[in-house]
Amino acid sequence: MSTVKIWIDPITRIEGHLALYAEIDTGTRAVKTARTTVMAFRGFEVFLRGRPPEDAPHIVSRTCGVCGAAHANASVIACDIAAGMTPYPMGSVLRTLAYSMTDYIYDHPLILNMLEGPDYSEVIISKLTPSVWKVAQETPANYTAIHGYRTIADIMKDLNPITGKIWQLTVKYQRIAREAGALIYGRHAHPSTLIPGGISTDITNLPSLLQEYYARLSQLTAWVKFVWAVWQDLYEFYRDHVTTPDGKPYATTQGKTHDPPVMLAGGFADDPEVYSNITDEARGNWRELYARLDQAYNARGEKPGFAIGHDIYSKNPTEIQLGYVEFADSSFYEDWVKSNVAPPTGWIKEDPIGRPLVNGTELFKYHMWNRTTIPKPGAINFAEKYSWAAEPRLVLKDGRIAPIETGPISQLWLDTLHATKFELAGFKAWESNGSQMKIYLPGGTVAPDLPPGTKDELVITWNLPKYSTTFERLLARAVHLAVVNAIAWANLLYGLQLVNAGKVQTSRPWSYGKWPDFSYSFGWWQVPRGNCMHWLVQKGGRIVNYQYEAPTTPNVSPSNNRCTDPWKGQCAGPFEMSVRNSVVTEELPPDQWTGLDQVRAIRSFDPCLACAVHFEAKGEGGRVMNVIEKVIWNACAI
Repeated sequence: MSTVKIWIDPITRIEGHLALYAEIDTGTRAVKTARTTVMAFRGFEVFLRGRPPEDAPHIVSRTCGVCGAAHANASVIACDIAAGMTPYPMGSVLRTLAYSMTDYIYDHPLILNMLEGPDYSEVIISKLTPSVWKVAQETPANYTAIHGYRTIADIMKDLNPITGKIWQLTVKYQRIAREAGALIYGRHAHPSTLIPGGISTDITNLPSLLQEYYARLSQLTAWVKFVWAVWQDLYEFYRDHVTTPDGKPYATTQGKTHDPPVMLAGGFADDPEVYSNITDEARGNWRELYARLDQAYNARGEKPGFAIGHDIYSKNPTEIQLGYVEFADSSFYEDWVKSNVAPPTGWIKEDPIGRPLVNGTELFKYHMWNRTTIPKPGAINFAEKYSWAAEPRLVLKDGRIAPIETGPISQLWLDTLHATKFELAGFKAWESNGSQMKIYLPGGTVAPDLPPGTKDELVITWNLPKYSTTFERLLARAVHLAVVNAIAWANLLYGLQLVNAGKVQTSRPWSYGKWPDFSYSFGWWQVPRGNCMHWLVQKGGRIVNYQYEAPTTPNVSPSNNRCTDPWKGQCAGPFEMSVRNSVVTEELPPDQWTGLDQVRAIRSFDPCLACAVHFEAKGEGGRVMNVIEKVIWNACAI
């Protein structure tokens, strides 16, 4: 009985640079210790100060070459509220149509098939878990009529990077999705048309623009069905035919996060009429607009909220964000509260409608409106500070402090618990009953390089799982792809109705510098990797404080000791929790373990492109058993 220590730096096939340190018991194959560390400091909050708020969407977009539109949308919503104006209905329609394509329908398949898919491809499965490969060769696929594959092994073969058909098709269809979004955004990945109170897309030939969008959405609908069917089959295979070394179903246990789960979602796709009408009701008063914000969020095509287990703590973002704090106990930042560094306007104690932040306790100084970003670089020390990711936590109304998980699974989780439906222009995109969600995809499109079964109408059913696990997150991403596709159809049809009615105006009348003397707000926008969250404080048309969290910030959060029961021993981000709950299934001696199950767990949240990997395994007495240090050019290596 000994311990293997692994250090993978950076993990490949994810966005950015992330390192994993884990200690694994060779007898039980269980992870005893897990730490993830983020290596990059951005500092956008620092150099946004003093700039006009309308610049923020275009600056924060540059945070990432993948999530550019995610940050731009969250930022422009924060600007909408701080300026006291929201788009006209056509403006919201165009925002939703563009984002559906450039990020969701483009990104979800890329993540599944090119970044996570290799972990379940023939080249990996046959090498590291040969018994699973043997069963896959003998297991018929359940959704052959849609994706065309006879066995699970056939799917795995086509997930092989570069040579596999699924990998190659993903390259083609992501291009089509980006084309559709760029029709509205002007470019990708950094939209040039998002402005406070609307969108500046050239609508001179709006009917033609929507027709071009329709042509691409039709092709992509067939593609969405194909992708979902592939991953539904893989999920059912790992649920019914693959077990962990202790005999538990792989899909429903491996890579579990918190117990009870803690799910945050911001929602997506503003209802065109509701989001427009709250401006008219508020009559230009930004505080009155803020007071109606929950109404707008809850009318979105996907629903916001925070859930604990299968119970909704709150459906209302303005209520949830009252307790949203960020600590710097384990991250490379100065604790601005201990250093008594107040924001430029002084400590903000209440939200715009007078409710106390963080229950009126001294923790209000850790609220995002009060945060001051003060970098404090240092060496990695797992007993003290070890990451550039800060520590988001949610302080509940009863004083409990919870960690946070966000991502496609959290969004489906909240959609389901809302027990509602989304329908627009007579098109029902989805409905839920509290435990199950159904998504409706239209038929009619035949793509020549996809099986004929993708042309039929399809109803997809997603059942609310008990926990977030590696494979539940993968399946949720595939299902969420279908949800967004259906929402795009509903908005496209509604947009055509607006054109027929002559209601094509997109943006509120606005001129440079038209801001209240003082206002503060936030913008949440659910994105492929989680919930993108921006907090804005402006005075006299200049930003005095700006704080935001990348979609993965809550997930990659390092450990601290702030959480209370029932999460006292689980006060870490979902990345670390999922690694803790991942046992080794590799059919190799300990000195040859690659960390497959552990990086699978992490990649199931938000993978992107790879550059290099450094790996070291140490056995009893710290003896080095295996060292790999090389550049990976094709994103195929573990």
